[in-house]
This record gives sequence, structure tokens and C-alpha cells, in this order.
Amino acid sequence: MSSSRFAQVEAALDGVVNPRTSQGLVVSGMVQELTVDEATGDTSFVFLLRREDPATLVRHARQALAAIGITTPKVRVVDPAGPATATHAPPQSGVAQVPAPGPMTVPGIERVIAISSGKGGVGKSTVSCNVAVALASRGFRVGLMDADFYGPNIPRMLGVYERPGIDANKRIIPLEAFGVKLMSIGFLVDRDAPAIWRGPIITKVIQQFLHDVAWGELDFLLVDMPPGTGDAQLSLVQQVVVNGAVVVTTPQEVAVGDALRGAKMFERVNVPVLGIVENMSGFLDPVTGMRHDLFGSGGGQRLAEELGVPLLGEVPLQPGLVDAADAGRPIVIEAPDSAAAAMLRDVATRMVERAGAVGVVMPTLE
Repeated sequence: MSSSRFAQVEAALDGVVNPRTSQGLVVSGMVQELTVDEATGDTSFVFLLRREDPATLVRHARQALAAIGITTPKVRVVDPAGPATATHAPPQSGVAQVPAPGPMTVPGIERVIAISSGKGGVGKSTVSCNVAVALASRGFRVGLMDADFYGPNIPRMLGVYERPGIDANKRIIPLEAFGVKLMSIGFLVDRDAPAIWRGPIITKVIQQFLHDVAWGELDFLLVDMPPGTGDAQLSLVQQVVVNGAVVVTTPQEVAVGDALRGAKMFERVNVPVLGIVENMSGFLDPVTGMRHDLFGSGGGQRLAEELGVPLLGEVPLQPGLVDAADAGRPIVIEAPDSAAAAMLRDVATRMVERAGAVGVVMPTLE
């Protein structure tokens, strides 16, 4: 490396223009603690990314460095204003910027966490079920609300198919599996009945699931969202205080790009993103122990860095996981010593830490 390597790195970063300041990243003061090893080219810096700045600036900075031969810089993304909190301003329309009705809390429910994804098929419901069961096994009072009305998979994944009853106050009694209280549209309609519903119906059902279900006292209500950024997501944040969102992706860039849009939607409606879960994060060969990255690698980490949030975990593919889910047995129950189960329990722990579970004592387990 030449002695001008530091200057090359600085120039490359300053070539990325922040639309907010109309200046390069260095001149804008967004690059701090920049170090460049003149012998190896190893580069590290702190990236000050404000909430009003495009998250894609982190990716553009990496691309600019890759163009001069630095492919693995160490970037720590920091919000100068500090982490997002769970206090809520009323959500706003993304088009008209008109305040929507202010969200409320649900009596008895301490925290509401949305489990979301940008696209379908990334294992969001698998993460939701296993995290819920992992939390319940540690002594938390947990509910799981299936808000994926077009593809309700929670009944099958937890092996519950009964229709819920009605209590004396004409409220729906949630079903239960593995210590988790459950509500899904799949309990109320025939299995092969398509949900051909417009937005107002989705809004009404979400309202009923939140306020007309006898959830009782819960430490956490996890909401398994449909993929994308549509009516269900907006209806949820307008009706209830959502304390945080967990975004699930796979390593491949197509999923990461969609997940980024989903995460930015939550930021726009004042819901803090607690972290990213990378599912299908490589296949662990049970015979050789070798890892095979069938869907690429590093997508979850890159997304987390762009958003300035933690990577809560990388859940590997493993034999038996799909069969267990189809049989209504979460992997944390069916194969508790497996790598996927251990990682999903870690995800649950880190989610609790990020959610700031004040007043909830987490039991110590062996």
C-alpha cells in the first residue's frame, strides 16, 4: 500500500454525497474515528447516520470503498441522537403526512412486538413461534397473535386447530400451546377458505384481535405480521402502542432489500426496530459439520449495519426443522439441543434486552 492510502479512503468516502447536506460523507462530519492500515488496507470508522438520512448511504459507502479495493471495512453505525425509544408520536400518512389516530395500550399487555419481513417465505412465522415458546419456557407470560390473514400458518406450526370459545363477557378465549396464548384467523375460518379482504376488513379484524380477545396479563404479545408494508402493518401501529419490531430476512440480497423497506416503514411510524434476524443462514451438514451457504451470506449483518441496529441472530438450516414445524412442534421443543434451537433462544433473549423489559424478571435457566 502507498502512504496515500488514508487519503484514498477519505476521498472515496467523500465522493458519496448525503442529500440532506449536499456534501460528501467526510465533509458532512458523518465519518469519525477513521483508521486505515497502510500495509494491509484494513479500514474502520464510525458512521454517524441520523434518522433523517437515507439508510442506503451505508451501502454506498461500502461500494465506494470496494471500488478502491477495500471489500471488508469495519463500519459501526451510530445515531448521534441516540437509540430510538418506545415512546410514540401518532403515526402519520406516508403520503399526506396527516396524523393518524393515536395508538393506545391494551390493558394487561405490557409490550407488543411486531415480527415482520419484507417478503414471504423467509421464515417469519417460524421465528415468531419459536421465540414465543422460548419466552414462555423462561417464565414470561406470552401471547402470539397471527396477523398474517392471507396465509395464517400459526395453527399448523403449533399444532392447534380448535375453534376458540367465548367467555361470560363475550370475549374470545385464546387457545394455548406450549404455554403461549394464541389467536389466528385460521381458528375461525375453514382451512381452505381464502381471505379475500380489503383494507377496512383487515383493520376491523386487527382491532377485534387486540381488544376483543381475553388475553389476560401478558408480558409480551408477539404479532406475526404478513409480509410487506400494507394495511395490516399500518392498522396495527395506529391501534396499539407497538414497543418494537423484529425484522426477519434471509441472507440473499433480494430478501435484504425488501426487509430494508419493511424496517424503514416502522421507523416512519415511530416504531423502533429492535434488531434483525437472519434465517436460513447456511446449512450445517449433520455428518461432516461443514456449513454450506445455500442462500448467500452476510445479508442480515449488512442490513443491521445499514439500519444501525443489532443482528439478533443467524438461524441455520438443519434437517428436521421443516418436518417439526409441519407437525406442530417448534424446533426449540422438538430438538432443544440443536444449533437452530440454541440460536432462536438467543434471539429471544436479545429481543427482551432490546425491548427494555423493565419490571419483568427473567428467570435463570440451566
